[in-house]
Amino acid sequence: MNLIPAALTTATALGGAGTLAALVLPYRARIVAVGVLTCGIGVSGTAAGVAALGGARWAAVLPGLLPLTGTRLAVDALAGLFMAVAGTVVAAVGVYGIGYASGHGPHGIGSRSAQAVLPLFALTLVLVPVAASVSTFLALWELMALASLTLVLTEHAERRTVRQAGLWYAVLTHLGLVLLLAGFALFAAGAHGETFTALRTGAHLLSPTARGLVFVLVTAAFASKAGAVPLHAWLPRAHPEAPSPVSALMSAAMVNLGVYGLVRTGLDLLGGGPAWWWLGLLALGGLSAVHGILQAAMASDLKRLLAYSTSENMGLVLVGVGACGLFAAGGERPLAALALAAALLHLVNHAAFKALLFCAAGSVLRATGLRDLDRLGGLRPRMPVTTACFALAALGAMALPPGNGFIGEWLLLQSLIHGMRVPGVAVAVVLPLSVALIALSAGIAAAVFVKALGVGFFARPRDARAAAAREAPPPMLAGMALLAAATVALAVLPGLLGEGLDRVVGAVGLPGAGALTGGGLRVRLTGVSASLSPLWLVAALTAALALATGLPRLLGRRRRRTGARLWDCGGGAPTPRMAYTATSFAEPLQRVFDEVLAPEQDVAVTPVRGSAYLVERVRFRRRVPDRIEHHLYEPVLRALEGTGRAARRLAGGSVHVYLGYGFAGLVVLLSALVVGW
Repeated sequence: MNLIPAALTTATALGGAGTLAALVLPYRARIVAVGVLTCGIGVSGTAAGVAALGGARWAAVLPGLLPLTGTRLAVDALAGLFMAVAGTVVAAVGVYGIGYASGHGPHGIGSRSAQAVLPLFALTLVLVPVAASVSTFLALWELMALASLTLVLTEHAERRTVRQAGLWYAVLTHLGLVLLLAGFALFAAGAHGETFTALRTGAHLLSPTARGLVFVLVTAAFASKAGAVPLHAWLPRAHPEAPSPVSALMSAAMVNLGVYGLVRTGLDLLGGGPAWWWLGLLALGGLSAVHGILQAAMASDLKRLLAYSTSENMGLVLVGVGACGLFAAGGERPLAALALAAALLHLVNHAAFKALLFCAAGSVLRATGLRDLDRLGGLRPRMPVTTACFALAALGAMALPPGNGFIGEWLLLQSLIHGMRVPGVAVAVVLPLSVALIALSAGIAAAVFVKALGVGFFARPRDARAAAAREAPPPMLAGMALLAAATVALAVLPGLLGEGLDRVVGAVGLPGAGALTGGGLRVRLTGVSASLSPLWLVAALTAALALATGLPRLLGRRRRRTGARLWDCGGGAPTPRMAYTATSFAEPLQRVFDEVLAPEQDVAVTPVRGSAYLVERVRFRRRVPDRIEHHLYEPVLRALEGTGRAARRLAGGSVHVYLGYGFAGLVVLLSALVVGW
């Protein structure tokens, strides 16, 4: 019996029930009902995805839902992977959201409107990969965008920054929709059909120029949704300003669908392409990875830091997808399969640890009302479970063993290193540079999360609200526990995904990456005859960590019993002013990349009234702007503002002038028709 249609039907029914419950139930009842039903959507999506990864396939046509074309749905292994990832995140965040919303009252994320939209957003995250035609895909894609925009604007009445983030998100996401619509329209016209089957079989009918244009348009649209540079400007604004459960869904599930669109269109529907497609995607991914992690290193806002980290990790995934296409274009199909499997494995790992990071940050925000790392601190003894969850997820984000982010980046590096045998000057230049960029981003990521964990959780509290923090309520801890269990499972037993990843790469026409099957993922050490599995690696490092932390405590306890005290030069106990802040921690790294980051500083000196020589106040301000926004978006915005001011002169208030505009437009239109005829 095929589980997929029953699971999808159940998810759809639960989504409708969740919206209805939010509209009719009172506050406390709707919080619980929506959380439980959202969790059910996630469980159903995970079940359907796991069934597809196990080899099940399903397709259906629903003629009555969309006019003219109908609704076409299909599930294969590629769709199953993204459904399973989105479903798992949705299930955990649904549980977490019950506790989070209960602390905000009937406003914000607990409001009736937000609770009504949340199940719909969760449902679209599961259903977008199921679409099997252009019209169905675009309808679900736009529904997902509108639902997420509504949730980003949940707290628009409280903060002006939320309204600004919503505006940026609305403009860029609909710019992506326009590009997507143009690309798919050109593709469907050339392939003589809008179903994915027709696109797949008719892709060869397009000219090379048309194929390249389709790829460029859809890549720009999907890369924007994935948070890739330079269309990333919405991400560090929208993710921090959205409620934390929504941030987790967007950063761990929604951005993945940009990668899904790239893989589905570029590798499956178009069937691959020339090397220049993939060299451009490699460059885009490498730039996103380094830019994202550098901006994260400079950020002192905890959620903004995590948002830029998402841009970095999606950049690494795009590097893997670009390497896959490049190897396939060069005839190295087994290497292409390995690169794609490594990219998708890192995507799965990122979803687990990033959802956990955003949920932990949400627990901190709910307990303290603070996101500024410079004002946090002292959370470890007050919020021990949240601290442990954040530390576990941070280990994965650092890509260090035994964290779950290590194995995906390691396999990605291996595929790039072995891919250097592919002939070509461009390959010989790009692949070593990609390896260097991945290594650089991994090193900076370690500094970023040492800063976040050390300054935010282990340092002394710098604000009374941080000093009075309390642990999150049980539903939030339960949601984080589910994500932590997934993170640990992916770190200890990554080979469990091997057969599923084989089917995924097979779904896009590549040979299975056999090294990943049968739970056989192993870290092989050069010059060592044996192999060390991740399970034994975790056990060894855990024992070493326990010894390293337990022995100093034991010795310190013995010292306290004997009454011995350390010599402190009469300084006494350290104060919060003596500890590093997030800004001071990042300052040496900022100096290293000073030419790249181009920090701005301003010194304002206020003299005493009546004297130019006596100073009343000196204000020093230093910030690190996003240079891409500064050089790309600000000139465009200034030009649009100037055009708007100039256009006001056209509206003089005269009816005769307006009639003249209409007559001139009619003349131009008729002239164009005559020329065309």
